[in-house]
Amino acid sequence: MDAADLMAVALLAEPTRQRLYLYLRERGEPVGREQAARHAGIKPRLAAFHLDRMADAGLLDVGYRRLSGRVGPGAGRPAKVYSVSPRSFSVEVPQTRYGLAASMMATALSADGPGGDGKSLQDVATAAGERLGGEIRRQARTKGALLEAVQHKLSQLGYEPRLGESGEWTMRNCIFAELSASHRELVCPMNAAFVTGLVDGARLKSLRVERRTAPPGCCVRLASQ
Repeated sequence: MDAADLMAVALLAEPTRQRLYLYLRERGEPVGREQAARHAGIKPRLAAFHLDRMADAGLLDVGYRRLSGRVGPGAGRPAKVYSVSPRSFSVEVPQTRYGLAASMMATALSADGPGGDGKSLQDVATAAGERLGGEIRRQARTKGALLEAVQHKLSQLGYEPRLGESGEWTMRNCIFAELSASHRELVCPMNAAFVTGLVDGARLKSLRVERRTAPPGCCVRLASQ
């Protein structure tokens, strides 16, 4: 276990700090201390204290920009802004090496080529998703309840789904990020198969799974049909 990771995650145990961090994750763009303070219902100076603590721990990135949108003389000095760091943190008790084991399995599967066990992996992922979707379907009977339950399940899994005005769901987080970085041709189809299975298992015929390639975030999105 990395002691620095443990200390960083421990900072989020403080309720106000956690609220600020989750707000920045939701915004997905740099935020000034005044705006963050208004959201948390605290003074800007206290917000700055918490934000700087998280920045020092690597949870947040710091930048500077003019929040007024004005340029040139009289526009004022750039303000300090904060955004969520792309760095990932891992804390496991007791310590495990699941990532290493998964990476080795992915490497072995990749060696078989596109026509090998990669298809078997997609079949397994589809079945796993369908089981989760089936559980959701049995618990939520109406379409509205199904949509809410699927979104909740995706959030629980770590996808961080965001529903856009067009009805499209973007997944702001890749839950297989480290594996997909080195085995994208294997992991992304597996991920798409899993999400497709979940949606099909829930029998949400109003949504279809689409692949996307532009980072950041997940390689799939849900679109209305």
